Amino acid sequence: DTSFKAQSVVRYYRALEHETPIPFEEHILFQDEYLLVADKPHFLPAVPAGKYLQETLLVRLKKKTGIDDLAPMHRIDRETAGVMLFVIKPETRGAYQSLFQNKLVKKQYHAIAGYREDLKLPLTHQSRLQESEHFMRMQETSGIVNSETQIELMAQSGNLAKYLLTPLTGKKHQLRVHMMSLGIPIVNDQIYPEYIATENESFEKPLQLLAKQIEFTDPISGQKRVFQSSKELVLIRQ
Repeated sequence: DTSFKAQSVVRYYRALEHETPIPFEEHILFQDEYLLVADKPHFLPAVPAGKYLQETLLVRLKKKTGIDDLAPMHRIDRETAGVMLFVIKPETRGAYQSLFQNKLVKKQYHAIAGYREDLKLPLTHQSRLQESEHFMRMQETSGIVNSETQIELMAQSGNLAKYLLTPLTGKKHQLRVHMMSLGIPIVNDQIYPEYIATENESFEKPLQLLAKQIEFTDPISGQKRVFQSSKELVLIRQ
């Protein structure tokens, strides 16, 4: 019903018949003219995909800030909470995204998982990751190493422990697979070691994985940037 206007820009967003509301709030940790840093809650997808459109971090932030050109610098899993970076201006997007391509970003995660007394920490776990026959899962295979994670013990209580995970590469589900392969899968993981299919969305057991800190040198200002999530994972004895 809108009259044609030459050189106009039209953005089309597909409509979903039903989209499950995600009952958790994101928070903006930092914003300047080039960069926006958000603290993503568990269960909220980073970008539109599948059955999620409006209930995604990107769309929520666009509505909250009015910045239509907002674009993610990287991705984190829907189940994972924590720090995520967005570029505000399209002309600087390449400079920021190249930081990840050139491995110039240091990321640290916190995780709660099982405790193994015989596991000597800290350690560096290396393996080759590739997609499995199941469309959602990754698997370790023989061949040239393409994933590497440093794992340190932060605290221990009973049969659980809190870990500091520093990924040196950025493969899909890398931290989840590496922890599983060490015999200490992350608490409440619905994919590893076994995929648990659920018909109805449940928000009662968030994956105990948090993107706690991200650090890099800003390619525009030259400043050292360090951003931390305000969230914490609580280690409860079991």
